[in-house]
Amino acid sequence: MKLSTKGRYAVMAMTDLAMTSSGRPIALADIAKRQEISLSYLEQLFAKLRRSGLVKSVRGPGGGYLLARGADATAIADIILAVDEPIRATRCTPGAPMGCTGLSSRCMTHGLWEALGKSIQGFLASVTLADVCAGKVPGQEEHACPSQSAMHVVSGGATIAAAPARVAE
Repeated sequence: MKLSTKGRYAVMAMTDLAMTSSGRPIALADIAKRQEISLSYLEQLFAKLRRSGLVKSVRGPGGGYLLARGADATAIADIILAVDEPIRATRCTPGAPMGCTGLSSRCMTHGLWEALGKSIQGFLASVTLADVCAGKVPGQEEHACPSQSAMHVVSGGATIAAAPARVAE
């Protein structure tokens, strides 16, 4: 199963928004630049995120986008589903009269892929934007995403993230 750029970019942009907003609207152009995502593509994604109630838009000078609810109440699965990214590992469409094989039957491994899809859905539903921002994704070594204060501008105007300090145990 492969997650398309639509879902990955939506999660990246929402994580950026959660980490940089601090209660003020953030312009999509700023997110696009930081995440190296096309602004027009980001506009399409945020239109879907807004229709799904995950972000609010603020018009006018100083406008941009805000999270519609807290990062701790925004599941990664909700973001992916909002941009029309199905989370499933089977090749057949749920509820369709055709099976996996193109006939009316399911393939021999359908149960395996269906269970995998449900596990992925459950995992993504259990992880919030706050978890991602804090580097507390289950099954991953804990590390925080680079914050604005951890970004450094080097010669040529490039922005790099400083390596987080490790505490010896």
